[in-house]
Parts: sequence; structure tokens; C-alpha cells
Amino acid sequence: MSHWVMAVIGSVMFAWGQEIPGDPDAARLVTDDIGNFWDAYDLSTPDDELQLFQEYYFDEASPGLDDFLRLRIGSVENLVGTIHENRGYFDSMRESTLRIEEMTAQVRAAFYALEYLYPKAVYPDVYFLIGRMSSGGTLSERALLIGAEMYGLTEDAPFSELSDWHQQVLKPVEAIPHIVAHELIHYQQKYPDDESLLAACIMEGSADYLAELISGKHINHHLHEYGNPREEELWREFEAELDSTEHKKWLYGGDQAKGRPADLGYYMGYKITAAYCSQWDDTREAVRRVLEIEDFAQFLEDSGYADKFAAK
Repeated sequence: MSHWVMAVIGSVMFAWGQEIPGDPDAARLVTDDIGNFWDAYDLSTPDDELQLFQEYYFDEASPGLDDFLRLRIGSVENLVGTIHENRGYFDSMRESTLRIEEMTAQVRAAFYALEYLYPKAVYPDVYFLIGRMSSGGTLSERALLIGAEMYGLTEDAPFSELSDWHQQVLKPVEAIPHIVAHELIHYQQKYPDDESLLAACIMEGSADYLAELISGKHINHHLHEYGNPREEELWREFEAELDSTEHKKWLYGGDQAKGRPADLGYYMGYKITAAYCSQWDDTREAVRRVLEIEDFAQFLEDSGYADKFAAK
């Protein structure tokens, strides 16, 4: 997720007047908006592109795209501006976005794994959309929203033309099941209202950890490649800022991060969650406790993660 969303959403069993099903087969995986996007892309010219993207993409929007427009895109002008700035990348990613339906079996497998590990899970519809290269995934009250353009990286992409942040975070279409798993975990999280850096990083890092558990991988391997050789250094730095309500240094910083990857808070939260889960022989009980954290400081203490560095 690209901003702080308290996971009370995940505790709401009803969204927009409709019950969210507890059956993983009941969730719809909707790709209609992707075809509409490419219709608009192919038809538009510099003289009429705003009109045609509005008419063919936003006026035909699924409920998920309506939510994504409100939460992440903002306006047709924002979308078209992003296309202008990244035309080569948009040209290169079309085939990948049209392959998302091939990922259905893997997405469902992650749903089934969560059903086993956390029987109380609910399964909202999943909408695959094309946005302005700012968010790989987020939630609305009724759905998981996946920014398909963030999973269109191919060998043909004009890599050198992309921003530093995009070079780090864009992924191939094969990563789609893992971002869906990440957002699905967010939908389940039942957490107290806590705006501390510690809470935000555990929310994100635990979503990575549990997404890996149910789908086989998480979406932030580049952070682990950077973080693992520097783990103690990062922990010392993070430990000093646990209670801060300023997150940009560790989360959602994008291109503002200098000298190191953005979003290293995902890494720290993952490591804390992994340490916590290692204390439990019963994986299902560990998963339940991670999804139903009541006190983030206590969770950190119970994880024993800080003890790893105490004697050094």
C-alpha cells in the first residue's frame, strides 16, 4: 500500500451494502478495465486523448476503477500526463498486462492457502487496473485494486528512461500473484489505531511475510538484498525512531529516498514478523496473532527481534 490505511477495513464484513464472502472461489478477478485502457490508448491522438481516455476508460469503469481513480489516479489529466512521460514503457508493457488472466490459478492457490491458515479470512473482488505508475496495489472498502502497469516489466522496457524508483519497483507480470496476496493480507488485518512508525512498518512487513507464506514470494526482494548485509545498522537506526509518526524515511518515500532504496520499513517489519512467527510451532496460531495484533510495542517485544542485537 502506498499510504497509511488503518486495517479496520479488514475487520469490516460488509462493504457498500454487500457481504464480503468467506469463500475464496467467490471472489471475482476482474480485468475488463485493462482492455478498455488499451482501446483508449490506441484511439487517442494529441488532439482528443483526454476526451477518449475519459470516454473509453473512465466512463466505462468497473467499480474497482472508480475506486482507483479516486484513491490513486486523481484525474484523466494525471493519467495522460504519466503516459506522456513514460510512453516507451507503456508501449512495452501491453502484452504483459494482457497476460494477467494467466495468473488466475496462482492467485486462487494463495487464496486457498490463506483459507487453511486463517479460516476467518474474507475474499473481496480483485480489480486489475492501469494507473499512473504510483501504486502497485491498494484497498478500497469493497475490493483489492492492483495497478497492472507496475507489473509490466519486460526485457524490451526502456529501463534507462525510468526513474530510479521505478527501476527498483517495477516487476514482471509473474509477480501479480504476490502483490494480490500482499493486498489480501492487508484486507484481513485487524489492528488498533496507531500511527507510529513501528505500527506502519509491521503492517506492511507482515503483509510481505504472510504473502510469501501463502503465495511463495513477496514483492520486495530488492529491499532484502540491500538490507540483509546491513541488518544491524538498519535496526539501530529504526529502533531510535519507533514512535515517530513521520514515515517518509522508511515508507512511501518513492524518489525522495537518497542513497538507499525507498520503503525499507517493509524490510524491518518483515524481519520483526519473521522473528515473532519463529517463536510458534503452530503456524496457524502465529498467523492469527499476526493478523490480530493488539499492541505493536508488545508484538515487537514478544518477537525477540531486538535481542538478536543486544549482545553486540
